[in-house]
Amino acid sequence: MDPKDPVSPASGIHRRSSHARAANRYTLAPSERVIPHHRRSRIIDQRLAIVTGASRGIGRSIASRLAADGLHVVAVARSAEPLGTLVEEITAAGGSAEFRTCDVGEGNALGDLVEEVAETSGRLDVLVNNAGITRDGLILRMSDEDFDQVIAVNLRSIFSACRAAARPMMRGRYGRIVNIGSVSGIAGNAGQVNYATAKAGLIGMTKSVAKELGAKGVTANVVAPGFVRTDMTEALASGREDEMAKMITVRRLGEPEDISGAVSYLASEQAGYVTGQVLVVDGGLVI
Repeated sequence: MDPKDPVSPASGIHRRSSHARAANRYTLAPSERVIPHHRRSRIIDQRLAIVTGASRGIGRSIASRLAADGLHVVAVARSAEPLGTLVEEITAAGGSAEFRTCDVGEGNALGDLVEEVAETSGRLDVLVNNAGITRDGLILRMSDEDFDQVIAVNLRSIFSACRAAARPMMRGRYGRIVNIGSVSGIAGNAGQVNYATAKAGLIGMTKSVAKELGAKGVTANVVAPGFVRTDMTEALASGREDEMAKMITVRRLGEPEDISGAVSYLASEQAGYVTGQVLVVDGGLVI
């Protein structure tokens, strides 16, 4: 993982967390860039959502959908440029958003970021853990590094984020945690021992979090996509879309909006009686 400079490349302005050890792991984008002046007070009044892996694909769609639902969105990813563009699009559409850059695979960087956002904003209502990587390969050829990297990004970082989110959500007696899993974590997949292990572990973690926090008004659920058309899957699908669609009951590949719609529901007040569940959004690929 590439180290991140603690200075925002867009502004050159330092914004330090109270946790000094986190300063070298994520950059706080100055709110003056991304929140119109007349909106800043709304952060306290409207529900706040953190969305990781928000620079593209499913995460970008989730961030846009939650902003359209009326939440203030803190978009998180490694690269500032696509996040800045996303925030501009959200605010142009009348939404409210800001961004942070973070290498979620580095220690407790994501947990520190979640804690800082909750402290400075005075609330945390929704956490969507979407950031993830793949390092595919058959088990006979998979290196320790490839296994460990996927576990660090796809599982350990989510543990860190959920742990940091638990206290402010319990204090507010309201919270929605939505973790993005995969059907690979349910059915397994050849060539993805590391990825399937992380996603299966994520299901167990989410169910345990749901049991621990449910009495405090906090729900935790998993959305498990099937094959969704994104930059990450484009190379795999190239020239094989018709063949792959035939394996799916609804005869098409998923779109990021199929996933963000499911997240929108689980992140809403209406989903308060749904917790510890795995919502499979795969077009009937795994039945």
